[in-house]
Amino acid sequence: MSNVMIKDLPNNDKPRERLIELGERNVSNEDLISIILKTGTKDKSVKDLSNLVLSNFSDITEMRNIKLNTITKINGIGKVKALELIAAIELGRRVYKDKLESNQKLTTSKAVYEYFKDLKDLKQEHFYAVYLDSKKRIIDKKLLYIGSLNGSVEHPREIYKSSILSNATSMIMIHNHPSGNLTPSKWDTMITDRLLKLGDLIGIPLLDHIIVGGDNCSYFSFKEKGILKFDKNTYEDDYMKLDAKCFAVAEDKKVFSYDMSIAEAIAQEQKASTDEEEKDEE
Repeated sequence: MSNVMIKDLPNNDKPRERLIELGERNVSNEDLISIILKTGTKDKSVKDLSNLVLSNFSDITEMRNIKLNTITKINGIGKVKALELIAAIELGRRVYKDKLESNQKLTTSKAVYEYFKDLKDLKQEHFYAVYLDSKKRIIDKKLLYIGSLNGSVEHPREIYKSSILSNATSMIMIHNHPSGNLTPSKWDTMITDRLLKLGDLIGIPLLDHIIVGGDNCSYFSFKEKGILKFDKNTYEDDYMKLDAKCFAVAEDKKVFSYDMSIAEAIAQEQKASTDEEEKDEE
């Protein structure tokens, strides 16, 4: 690598000038990173530093998951420059995602996978609920947990509470298997069954549960495999009681429950909150 500083380069070799002259789509990755980093170090130009950053990745797409503690291991990249890179990449991701959310309908399992395929690169399980309108457009998405699924995912009533408050007409679940093994676990199957039952009861169906993982653009869809179904004559299991007579949705108070004990617990929580507010006013 050359140690020639940016100020000593001819204008047609300077990253900012090249972007102005050629346009953002016609400059190199090195130029774009140089513009983000702004400056080099005492012994490296910003272009040299940009090349050093790129050399740590086999492909530019690997940079989408850079972390502060790993990028700062590169000689010449301190905390400030690392944060500049992370912020720029995250901003680009959000701009792209917002475009998808406003234009793309999630009408197939493949479309859902394409939207969430970045999950396959994560080292921990991430479990999302995606809430859709009547045209299968995304209204909202909620990250329910990060880590081990067993026992840590939100209760089904909380997942569906969000679907009601967002006026969703259907819902999709999706999570990743960092191991790359797409076979559903016992817990994957169990939580899917519970959400199916509750969704059928309240009229906000679970359309699919998708598992992503591996490096070959693969996914597992409960819907595509024909196992997104249950016996509608059976509404009870060891974990939750789905009794339609006990199910209540109070739009004015935003109360959501599906058995009396849950309804009572919410009522008690609301009463305690009201009592606390009245006490504060005194």
